[in-house]
Amino acid sequence: MSLNPVLNEKLNVALTAGLKTSATRRDAVLPSVPGKVHAVIGMRRSGKTTYLRQLQEQWRASAPAARVVFLSFDDDRLADMSAEQLGLLLEEYYRRHPEWRGKEPVWWLLDEIQLVPGWERFVRRVLDTERIELVVSGSSARMLSREVHTSLRGRGMETVIRPFSFREFLRHRGEEPAGRAGEFATAERSLVEKRFREYLAEGGFPEAQGLDVELRLDLLQGYVDTVLFRDVVERHGVTQVAALRWLTRHCLKNPAGSFSVHRLYQDLKAQGLGMAKDALHALVGHLEDAFLFRSVPLATESERRRNSNPHKMYPVDTGMIGAFDRTGRSNAGHALETVALHELDRRKAEVGYMRTADGAEVDFLAHFPDGREELIQVCADVSAPETMERELRALAGAKKEQPRAGQRLLVLTSDQRPAKAPAGVLVQPMYEWLLDANGKNNQSSPTRRTSH
Repeated sequence: MSLNPVLNEKLNVALTAGLKTSATRRDAVLPSVPGKVHAVIGMRRSGKTTYLRQLQEQWRASAPAARVVFLSFDDDRLADMSAEQLGLLLEEYYRRHPEWRGKEPVWWLLDEIQLVPGWERFVRRVLDTERIELVVSGSSARMLSREVHTSLRGRGMETVIRPFSFREFLRHRGEEPAGRAGEFATAERSLVEKRFREYLAEGGFPEAQGLDVELRLDLLQGYVDTVLFRDVVERHGVTQVAALRWLTRHCLKNPAGSFSVHRLYQDLKAQGLGMAKDALHALVGHLEDAFLFRSVPLATESERRRNSNPHKMYPVDTGMIGAFDRTGRSNAGHALETVALHELDRRKAEVGYMRTADGAEVDFLAHFPDGREELIQVCADVSAPETMERELRALAGAKKEQPRAGQRLLVLTSDQRPAKAPAGVLVQPMYEWLLDANGKNNQSSPTRRTSH
């Protein structure tokens, strides 16, 4: 029996939605793991829906268009659907194309999936019974992006969509370099260095690109307000909104800063915003779950030391720094650290910061999936000999405690490299590291699987 006209029209919407997009291609790659659902997660406005549409466009270029189904439940024409109706849509789809059922792979992309009650049961059933590749994404007051992944109960593989990387930032402007950054001609190097400074100030949220400063700052502040009220206050029933706002502004005004719940508890109390430490811990967790912040712990095998030492808090994007710190002070060093951390996350590294026996600090100790380890120090200005000496001394001290780790000092521009780097230490501009290192992965495009 055929669907009723309303549901039949919904299927037509699913088969025709997602017209050709001119949006900047993203470098995210869906992991090729059979029998899993892909959960595309990330902060609001980072580009998850656009990424799903790019997948749809790519897959339709190599397969019949009807084999790629895009359902955005934020579309009013697909509103108020239930999991049962999703099942009916699936049956009607295969009535139209019985030749594909069980024989040819079909791709279903389900955006804002949390708007469908009971969607998890539908997804798990389809995964077990049909030859369908599933990509899901969602974010709202009722379900944060990361919960889309966890709701699949181990059946999902996550792909995080972040604000633009530096390579994507250049690609968006039509200026993505073709060669290696270490081999740029003088003019190209000067342009890239100029663009990198712009990237540190503007950040990588797609909608913020090309906006005047005032509009960009308003936009980014609006993003933060949306996260606070929809993804934290509404979602978790938070009543201490003033404390939440103070905590958020404190972290955004002190990017890459040391973060201690005990110290913040005392600061809040001094502001007349006292709250229990457990509640404060919970607020920090909610903000991280919403992708607004990323915390980095002390690199140690001791769980007790890791928990008792301050974490360092980083914003999701460097554009947030200028949006909340109007003092006019230079934040280049903190912005560089933020960019480095998110690039390490893209490379799937496990990251902590180091404090040596003599009290020096190294920004990152990174453990990569292939077993490599690297000590990374970030500095915006090493033109003064004493600054260079301090940074290298910290790396040398950390190397004694982590003898297997390589050593890298990332600086802002090419003219800050010493004529001869110390033995065992690679000194390079950060944009070279971003554009060259792991370039094979950086230039990958979204891929698809052809079978379970």
